[in-house]
Amino acid sequence: MLRDFFRRVLALMKKEFITIWNDPKTKGIIIGLPIVQLLIFSNAATMEVQNIDTAVFDRSQSVESRELLSRFENSPRFRNFYYVDNEADFKKKLDTQKVQIGLMINNDFSRNIKSGETATVQVISDGRQTNSASIASGYASQIITGYGAEVSSSTKPPARGEGVMSDANINISVRNWFNPNLEYKWYILTVIVAMLSLVTTLILTSLSIARERELGTFDQLIVSPLSSFEILLGKSIPPLIIAMALTMIMTGIVIIFFHIPFAGSFLLFMISIFISLLAIVGVGLYISAICNTQQQAILSAMTFMMPAVLLSGFISPIEDMPVALQYLTWLNPVRFFMVLTRGIFLKGMGFADVFTNLIPLIIIALITLTLASRTFKRKLG
Repeated sequence: MLRDFFRRVLALMKKEFITIWNDPKTKGIIIGLPIVQLLIFSNAATMEVQNIDTAVFDRSQSVESRELLSRFENSPRFRNFYYVDNEADFKKKLDTQKVQIGLMINNDFSRNIKSGETATVQVISDGRQTNSASIASGYASQIITGYGAEVSSSTKPPARGEGVMSDANINISVRNWFNPNLEYKWYILTVIVAMLSLVTTLILTSLSIARERELGTFDQLIVSPLSSFEILLGKSIPPLIIAMALTMIMTGIVIIFFHIPFAGSFLLFMISIFISLLAIVGVGLYISAICNTQQQAILSAMTFMMPAVLLSGFISPIEDMPVALQYLTWLNPVRFFMVLTRGIFLKGMGFADVFTNLIPLIIIALITLTLASRTFKRKLG
């Protein structure tokens, strides 16, 4: 019985692979569509950064350091400030992407300001978001430079035995974690790996059942010995295999030819891709179940993909979106796939952080696959 089950599913999978390979339109959509989307997003998307969340480690705890921090608090560019008292908490805020940048003020900040020596303020940005990190660091540098110029031009009224206060010299030290040189290719190529995998899976699954209806072979599929579960299984596995293979090829190209270091676990990376693609398979099968033609399926897939990309944090940080849309992103599998791809690739995200982002993906996959299965059975009835 079990052998017959696998034999029927494998036969349908073989048919699906042959159909995909022999259809030039499908191959063109798989290759051309993601490239077109990439060109549009890379050239037309705005990268303005606002509502920057900041971690602050003020070792000085002086009037001068508080005066500097007040400039940040009164800036319209910055939003929430998380004050910490140790490096571990400071590092955790950046690791978990709770903040976009961190400010670290040395304990000799006030003394150096008063004596005219070089005072250091370290600005640490999250290089996983290349453009956002560069812009946020620029905003911080402007505020610090302005404060240093203001202090340098001011004089302190001489008291008994004192002269005029020396000019202040503030040295700004900027470091970018996970992408030290803010290489834009590091950011965009790791995102492309996720985007192409998702687009491939969504398009192939969206066309699978709709193609059968359009070609008039759907009735033959219904009267075959295959159950509805076996049909869905046979239609979903080939896109998964193709997308996984495409992801491995692209990852190899990114590492070998573009010299982008892979910092994480390849096993965790592939598990994350598999679960993410399962969520997309459910969406694609649902679209395919409700569409009668391939044209309808493609339009429906695009209708889903465009807002999914916009709400993923790819173009602009989720924190800059309206609150209602921020909650809506929790239903978007692309959001978590982006976090996992960048985090594992550039940061070396550990199992705990990976599992935290996989939980929403597993829930989304269960919902979408269940919805697709019930819709398909209802269509059969």
